[in-house]
Amino acid sequence: MELSDANLQTLTEYLKKTLDPDPAIRRPAEKFLESVEGSQNYPLLLLTLLEKSQENVIKVCASVTFKNYIKRNWRIVEDEPNKICESDRIAIKANIVPLMLSSPEQIQKQLSDAISIIGREDFPQKWPDLLTEMVNRFQSGDFHVINGVLRTAHSLFKRYRHEFKSNELWTEIKLVLDAFALPLTNLFKATIELCSTHANDASALKVLFSSLILIAKLFYSLNFQDLPEFFEDNMETWMTNFHSLLTLDNKLLQTDDEEEAGLLELLKSQICDNAALYAQKYDEEFQPYLPRFVTAIWNLLVTTGQEVKYDLLVSNAIQFLASVCERPHYKHLFEDQNTLTSICEKVIVPNMEFRAADEEAFEDNSEEYIRRDLEGSDIDTRRRAACDLVRGLCKFFEGPVTGIFSGYVNSMLQEYAKNPSVNWKHKDAAIYLVTSLASKAQTQKHGITQANELVNLTEFFVNHIQPDLKSASVNEFPVLKADGIKYIMIFRNQVPKEQLLVSIPLLINHLQAESIVVHTYAAHALERLFTMRGTNNATLITAAEMAPFVEVLLTNLFKALTLPGSSENEYIMKAIMRSFSLLQESIIPYIPSVITQLTQKLLAVSKNPSKPHFNHYMFESICLSIRITCKANPEAVGSFEEALFLVFTEILQNDVQEFIPYVFQVMSLLLEMHKNEIPSSYMALFPHLLQPVLWERTGNIPPLVRLLQAYLERGASTIASAAADKIPGLLGVFQKLIASKANDHQGFYLLNSIIEHMPPESVDQYRKQIFILLFQRLQNSKTTKFIKSFLVFINLYCVRYGALALQEIFDSIQPKMFGMVLEKIIIPEIQKVSGQVEKKICAVGITKILTECPPMMDTEYTKLWTPLLQALIGLFELPEDDTIPDEEHFIDIEDTPGYQTAFSQLAFAGKKEHDPVGQMVNNPRIHLAQSLHKLSTACPGRVLSMLSTSLNAEALQYLQGYLQAASVSLL
Repeated sequence: MELSDANLQTLTEYLKKTLDPDPAIRRPAEKFLESVEGSQNYPLLLLTLLEKSQENVIKVCASVTFKNYIKRNWRIVEDEPNKICESDRIAIKANIVPLMLSSPEQIQKQLSDAISIIGREDFPQKWPDLLTEMVNRFQSGDFHVINGVLRTAHSLFKRYRHEFKSNELWTEIKLVLDAFALPLTNLFKATIELCSTHANDASALKVLFSSLILIAKLFYSLNFQDLPEFFEDNMETWMTNFHSLLTLDNKLLQTDDEEEAGLLELLKSQICDNAALYAQKYDEEFQPYLPRFVTAIWNLLVTTGQEVKYDLLVSNAIQFLASVCERPHYKHLFEDQNTLTSICEKVIVPNMEFRAADEEAFEDNSEEYIRRDLEGSDIDTRRRAACDLVRGLCKFFEGPVTGIFSGYVNSMLQEYAKNPSVNWKHKDAAIYLVTSLASKAQTQKHGITQANELVNLTEFFVNHIQPDLKSASVNEFPVLKADGIKYIMIFRNQVPKEQLLVSIPLLINHLQAESIVVHTYAAHALERLFTMRGTNNATLITAAEMAPFVEVLLTNLFKALTLPGSSENEYIMKAIMRSFSLLQESIIPYIPSVITQLTQKLLAVSKNPSKPHFNHYMFESICLSIRITCKANPEAVGSFEEALFLVFTEILQNDVQEFIPYVFQVMSLLLEMHKNEIPSSYMALFPHLLQPVLWERTGNIPPLVRLLQAYLERGASTIASAAADKIPGLLGVFQKLIASKANDHQGFYLLNSIIEHMPPESVDQYRKQIFILLFQRLQNSKTTKFIKSFLVFINLYCVRYGALALQEIFDSIQPKMFGMVLEKIIIPEIQKVSGQVEKKICAVGITKILTECPPMMDTEYTKLWTPLLQALIGLFELPEDDTIPDEEHFIDIEDTPGYQTAFSQLAFAGKKEHDPVGQMVNNPRIHLAQSLHKLSTACPGRVLSMLSTSLNAEALQYLQGYLQAASVSLL
């Protein structure tokens, strides 16, 4: 694409169309942009548009499209084509920083993100002047520019907060500190001075405080891994200024908005975070400053209101106290009973209250409420922080703290009892307090794993939780219902099983509640209870115990999906999946209605897939329905195909990328259910599966390979007779996969199935070419993973076609090549093969080479006979060699960048492990003994003389053991 006005105009029109709500206009435009993004100059056209376009909406759209383009394509993946040409890369890096700094804030943010994505790959090696270019801009005095630099630095350096320690990381941080720490400190001091100069100028203060927030965030990132010497030397400057900013109150910076945190709150929140970081990690160096921070933060907490805009500040401030009170040498600060009472009364109890804003979120923004409450993304809520502080205090002061709070809990419950409809919030706070007091350690998988001995959880459950859940109306006091259900969920390991069984019908009943939070919690609680393990690792709650509730459970779960706001509720769908898994054959009578509802749901969501977890559990549920039904009645597979194929066809025709990998997995499962033939409906699809475009998407590769394997397993003869013209296409797929280090194992899966199942004559003409391709790859890039797969393949080939055929094909490519493969690959590398079936294939293959290949007995190959036998005994008896050369690190398939649909394995579509030599050989050691016996009968004396001259003693001993076990001897 040239950098021409015509192309800019075309691009503008297509970008406009991508904003159209009508899919008929939007989709083709997205497809067009996808088709041209590989062209040279495409990214530069986008940058030109966002700089020169007259329409703001096009500028913003171009900046977002550019950022996503960089996200998808910048990383260079080994073995894959470089998606951005070098000249474009150089031009982007040369222009993006000045362009970002001169753009309005909305676009600046997108470009800043793009810079950090590029920096993640190229900085510092391939972009050494980025830092200098940024630091030089600090001198400009223009805070729009300075804030652009700070924002970019923040997005570039914030990964230091979660990277694992490594020499490479330390080198990069050192380089950044050398160039950045001093200018950042000078900028910090200068900005503080400017704040006092412009103390009465509201607009100037806004810009300056935005800078201070970013500076404080950068301080956190640069100090996270370790305490840098520079910051240790300049701690006085930073901490004194941080402390004075914490205590600052400027009327001009206060906002009227009750929801949105203002700049002052955001800055103070970040300073609390910075202080907590130092208190936790560098407490010795920070000790002189700690008492004044504790005082300042305590005063903040006592004087800050209940408005939502202060939530982040309050929660970070409480988290600071929580991190301090857990450290043994700060214990003395909290020991006094009055201090503890004061913390409980002034900080913890007020921040546990259920506020109007929480009530509003519970009713009107339930998805966000659930995410925060259930999934722990409530890290910045007051309640969560107060809970953490309770846990922190209980570490050293469990008795006194439990005592203080028991009084509060009782008085709250008494208040509630006086007038439940008015005082229900008191009970909510009481339940929350009990929960935070009782839970010492918690995991998502098991709920509470350690509880406070001083709290009687079962008694509280029976007296205060059950009555709410047993009340006649499921819609009364929804917050208390949600609290009660959450209590069951959290303490499921502490409450006795009989109480859990009493709760199950109550939870099933609450699936009908109108409140989204209540019916979601009910579904989630059931799902968690169904995964609990009892003795012998069996589920704690059995299918037999659930028998009376099967119908009402399934009815209510599917009905809950029709309630307003829950049509794609992932918790309900996960509960459906888990119920199927627990109930097994008890669900068979309901399958016809269930599969209809699942198919309708699948059709509806495929129009616009937006909830990945929901979609995943939906496909898992479909797989379970198929497995459970077909296990009892294999003939039923036809009715599933009837129900699903129409929807699947639509998904494939409309190219619903998110669903295609799932569709292939379900189709594999269905096809594997057929006994020996492929129905014509599958054969019609076969040619389409070989289209190169499907194989371009990483996420399609594993499920597509599995589907093709299913075709080969069930209908190789049909393919050979009715679709022989497609065999080159099948081998073309193998050739593409084998060329990639990330996917070569998938290529071998496919090749092994071709060798194992296809009639020999149908692949005869291609065999030599297959081996040549494999040798070319071996020469170009020999990796451990490739060698392991290659060894399994050649041994499988040997098992299928015989050892002589293997020797002949090698030697037809190049004379004496068979000997080279034995000497250079099989003998030295066989120990690397892993996996029981894989080892067995190799053992049977090598046994054939030793005992059924005449050239091994009377040519120059004979010298390799004993070393090969020694290697085979090693495969049986020595530990697996799992060393991998340093220079090999595989790109995990999941790590490929961009948001192409990654492959999501369906657990319930799992494939049974297939053993191609299972029928022929049960015990490979005995098989070796019997084969050697047969060989020695054919050439008496030869085998024994070869063994006695060069097999080492230990190996000989093992071999004698095999001969004894097989009751045979050598002649």
